[in-house]
Parts: sequence; C-alpha cells; structure tokens
Amino acid sequence: MPPASIALVPPPDYAALATPARVLERLAAVVPEIQARAARLDQDGAFPAQDLALLRDLGALEVFGGQSATALELAQALRLVGRANLSLGRLFEGHVNGARLVAWCGDASQRRRLTQDLAHGRLFGVWNTEPAPGVRIRNSAAGLVLQGVKSFASGAGHIHRAVVTARTPAGERRMVLADGADPARADPSGWRVRGMKATASGLYDLTDLPANRETLLGKAGDYEREPRFSAGAWRFAAVQVGGVERILTLVRDHLAAFPDRGNMVHRARFGAAVIAARSAWMWVREGAQRAEDPVAGPDEIALVLMARRAVESAGLEVMETAARLVGTRAFFTDDPIDLACRDLGLYLRQPAPDEALDRAAEAFIARDGWRDDPLW
Repeated sequence: MPPASIALVPPPDYAALATPARVLERLAAVVPEIQARAARLDQDGAFPAQDLALLRDLGALEVFGGQSATALELAQALRLVGRANLSLGRLFEGHVNGARLVAWCGDASQRRRLTQDLAHGRLFGVWNTEPAPGVRIRNSAAGLVLQGVKSFASGAGHIHRAVVTARTPAGERRMVLADGADPARADPSGWRVRGMKATASGLYDLTDLPANRETLLGKAGDYEREPRFSAGAWRFAAVQVGGVERILTLVRDHLAAFPDRGNMVHRARFGAAVIAARSAWMWVREGAQRAEDPVAGPDEIALVLMARRAVESAGLEVMETAARLVGTRAFFTDDPIDLACRDLGLYLRQPAPDEALDRAAEAFIARDGWRDDPLW
C-alpha cells in the first residue's frame, strides 16, 4: 500500500536532474505510470502520495517550486502533470503557487527555509476559501495565533507548508505560513464530489497555529496584489489544458481502433476538437510568457483571463466530442474517459469564469489591444 502522505526524506542526488529541461524529459516519461494509478486513487478518494513522491524524486517539486524554470518550461510541466492526473495537477499547481508566494513575499529567513524545504521534498499549498466568519488572527497567551477553518483545502492533512489568508484585528488581510499536515485538523467528509476526488480536499482547522514574525508572510494586501494575483491564473489553466489533451488522446485511441478511423462526421468532430485544444494551449503559452514578464500589467491580466475562457471552451467541446464519438462507453465508471471528464468538469469551475471573461472584455474595449499591441 502506498503511504498516506509524502514522506519527509532527503531526496536523491539531483546532479543529473537539476535543469528544468532534464526534469521535463523525465516527467514526460512517467506520465503513463501516473495515469495507470489514477482510477484506483479516484475509487478510494486517496491522496496521491506515491505520485507526489515520484515528482519529488524526479526533482519536479524542487525545480518548478523554485525560480530557475522559464515560464514556458513551467507551463509544460503543469501541462504534463495535468495529462497524467488532474487531481495530482491541482496539488502540483498549488505547490508551485505556494512556493512562489514565499519566494516573492517572504523575508530572507523564510526564503532560506523555502530552499531547504524544496530540497527535502516538502509540499506547499495555498488555501484561501473559508466559511463564515473566516480565519482571524487573535491574541492569546502564547502570542498571535490563528482562529478558524479553511474550506476546499486541497491536500488537507498532507500539505507541509500551507499559505493561508487571515484577517488581523484591524481588518487587514495577511498571509500566514501554516502547518497543513496534521490529519487531526483535517475533515474531508464534506468533499462529496464526482471529480477531483484524489485532491484530498476538505476543511482544515487552523485554530491556535502561530501567526507570529516567523510565520507571517509579506505585507497586508500582498495576496491579492496585481498583476500576480489575476495573471497567475495561467498556471491552473496550463494544468487544465493537460486534462483536455488527456481526453482528446483517449478519443483518438478509440477512433484509431477502427479500420476506417470512424466515419467522416466523427473525423470532422475530432478535427474541430484538436483545433480547440491546440488553440487553448497557444493562449496559455502566450499568457504564461506575458504574465511572467517583469513589466506585466493590466494587458497581461486581460490576456490570461481570456486564456481561461479559451481553455474552458476547449474543455467543454472536447468532453462533448468524447460523449458523441465514444457514446455510452464513455460514461462507464471503469472507462478512463469517464474519470478524465469528471475531473475536468469540476476543475473548470475555478472561481467566477464569466466574471473573468467580462473583466477581460472590458479591458479590451477600453484599449484596443489588437491595434495597440501586435503581440495581442
């Protein structure tokens, strides 16, 4: 039986794995192995500890949690993990997001600890969603501590370093580095969903965890600071593209099994789905490169928000294509298409997709990017 959580052990010698390109090569090679475990993880709703340990051993947690990869290399890593297993991709993207927040906002001591944590395979995450009245920072006999719970906390009870948001007594919103690996604080009972079961999501009680100088991260308002907050959406979109491509590959395999490769209508539908998926990746790739530019601003935010819709549209089209071309078989619970579609259908419900598109369209109307910027 695989371990319940990723083990805290010194990683292998990274000398041959240190470059992002080398890690990407190894990562691409293990995608089929991870895909083969996805059905059991979904069936059991189990945390993918074995797969995360594999990412650790490949160097992916360290290399892509750090700052050495280019935007395109990171996008490709997220895309590959999304192809392998979207639940794993959600956790990996959260790790990247959490580690980057520490690198961007942490003090010298916190950044040194980040380097050590990444080298030892510790998993990061970001937990923001919360039920009322929310997570607060309060005074106690032990000093400043947290009070309250987070909801939809992916990896609850397994995340070694969770970046959480909390309100100070003055009402300011701060980030706090919290221990997210205590199973006694995790309650996954409410995660009754059809997809993304292996994210081990649920409630996590942060009450009495320290919110002191060592754990407070950055300044008030840093979590929502633009353009990083909105433009960073390209990272989860890259994972979703991988999920879209996973479904498309499974449909391709189904059609390829027929001597005549299906009929003309099927091939036309499949061709349209390929165009949609490829277009979504182009949007995400452009969004990643533009968003990670040091001079990124409102135009890059708008581009990434439009990329989100491109990915959502491609996902919906590819799932419908799978249903039409594969038929009833695509809905059998033992078929990998069913799992891939259930996971993607839920993952595409990232917060406020319509509002994101409206915001992007409003920005584009205000300044015609096609005319003013040829890169649009």
